[in-house]
Amino acid sequence: MFMERDKGEDVIPEHPDLKWLDSTLPDRVKMNQLQNLLHDALIATGHVENCAIVRRKDISLRASSAGFTLSGDEMQKLIDAFKDPPRTRQEGLYFHDKLYKCVRADKNSIYAKCDKVGMVLVKTATLVIMGTYSDNMYSSVCVEAIEKLASYFIEKSK
Repeated sequence: MFMERDKGEDVIPEHPDLKWLDSTLPDRVKMNQLQNLLHDALIATGHVENCAIVRRKDISLRASSAGFTLSGDEMQKLIDAFKDPPRTRQEGLYFHDKLYKCVRADKNSIYAKCDKVGMVLVKTATLVIMGTYSDNMYSSVCVEAIEKLASYFIEKSK
């Protein structure tokens, strides 16, 4: 039996680990809190396989799901994909040595697929939030979760 959700109910509830947004905590503490947030808001949906938050200004990994890593080159390519969305849409996006065909590419969001797997990228003022999904997951739920998390950061000017 599954619980019904009110249409107005926020997918991302007020999370106790979000106090870092307005604090001066050390980076290692912030990263742990961000990792908890990624798990609770994205991985826990069951439709996001891996995810990460990349800070755009210095191309640094702020947090990622357990066991998921991104190289500096991969992070740079994800950030660069937003610089020319029509080109990204036309040429696709290489990630983990695979070419992903873009389903959507605009100044704020990029959705891409490779066979039965895909990825979602959303840009905020300072971050890129990315997530992947596999063939047994619903892409629409992955998109909704990542877009909602990005909206939260946008509201906080992050």
